[in-house]
Amino acid sequence: MAKENVYLESKPRYEILDGLRGVASLMVILFHLGETYCAGRQQWINHGYLAVDFFFVLSGFVIGYAYDDRWGKMSIGGFFKRRLTRLHPMVVVSNIIGTCLFFFGASYFTASLEIPIWKFALCFIMGMFIIPCGRGLDIRGWNEMNSFNGPIWTLTFEYIGNILYALVFRHLPTVALCIICAGTAIFTLDFTLGWDLFNMLPVKEFINEAGEVVTYGGPQYHVKGGWSLDPAQIYLGFTRLLYPFLCGLIISRILPKRRTAENPSGSPIRLKGGFIWTSLILITILSVPCITGEDGVANGLYQAIMILVAFPILVLAGAGSTIKSPALAKVCKFLGDISYPIYITHYPLIYLHMGFVAEHPDIPTWMHVASGAGVFFFAIILAWGVFKAYDEPTRQWLTEHWLKGEQKLPMWLKVTAGELVLAAVALIIFKP
Repeated sequence: MAKENVYLESKPRYEILDGLRGVASLMVILFHLGETYCAGRQQWINHGYLAVDFFFVLSGFVIGYAYDDRWGKMSIGGFFKRRLTRLHPMVVVSNIIGTCLFFFGASYFTASLEIPIWKFALCFIMGMFIIPCGRGLDIRGWNEMNSFNGPIWTLTFEYIGNILYALVFRHLPTVALCIICAGTAIFTLDFTLGWDLFNMLPVKEFINEAGEVVTYGGPQYHVKGGWSLDPAQIYLGFTRLLYPFLCGLIISRILPKRRTAENPSGSPIRLKGGFIWTSLILITILSVPCITGEDGVANGLYQAIMILVAFPILVLAGAGSTIKSPALAKVCKFLGDISYPIYITHYPLIYLHMGFVAEHPDIPTWMHVASGAGVFFFAIILAWGVFKAYDEPTRQWLTEHWLKGEQKLPMWLKVTAGELVLAAVALIIFKP
């Protein structure tokens, strides 16, 4: 039997890491709600965007744990099938949700009222196949890779990480991965400490309507970004992917070699009440105000320490600790189940909230609180509903009809990874 047709059962899950992923997703919602009021300034959940870097550490760890010892029974095609089955159903539905709600924020995102139907349709199709859109296909005015649902940019890099793992990283010894990982840490420091080693962040000037010279660009001392196809944003996207992903992958390789009867996880860090403590630490990291009150070396150093040191330690603590309370285990499972659906479906609601706040700047404070709370809780309800009604049954159907090889998918659903890559390259190069 061909390798890709050998069905591999899922491995036991790390309950605390599942729970932490859910906690991080909830913090992302709060961060995006805060952006509505802060307009790029420092805000309440000030470092909430670092949740993306934490997700990439978790991703590298989970990929290594789930697949490193299975390549004798699984081909590259089989690996991509499994990853598409796990990730892509939610990409599709989140793109549909974003498309359905797109014009409801038109009074705030006025550029959306000027787009031709062919561009709208093309962006929708590209979004369904997670093909990033360049500046020429920007239909919202924010220069996002996906105008219907901005956070899909992280899934683009998640897919790239999976491709790099299957084609390159899995073949390398752990020592080589450590050397490469250390090298990629330079990229993180390049952004956070403002080195700009490759002159990717030039200082620019323009004259505003008042005739004043406005200076912008230059070193940014943070890692907020990665969602556009501009050269600096692409560089930042790869920077945010590579070190965290490789670090998580290395951890997944080291732990099995350290396992003993006394320490079955192999992790050097075991905490009593591990989920509570790691959750509080993660919430604190993402909520710490901007050091000195503005982006600079001090705040960049904080972010570098969190990405390079603290997040890997949190993953080690989550992997090494256990949950003894059945109730807490259920909480972690719930958070783990909805973490990906929350992250990938909540932002169309944020677009609407931004429009509401912009249209009603003088409403009482309690209405702002109520509308924000409504978005927060509705995002959770929406994620749970989509997970139970769509994601679970869809992945189960794909498992039975595709992964297990019992039937072939309909011809109209067959899209290979190679075809997607070629289509993406063609559309980026020959964009309208």
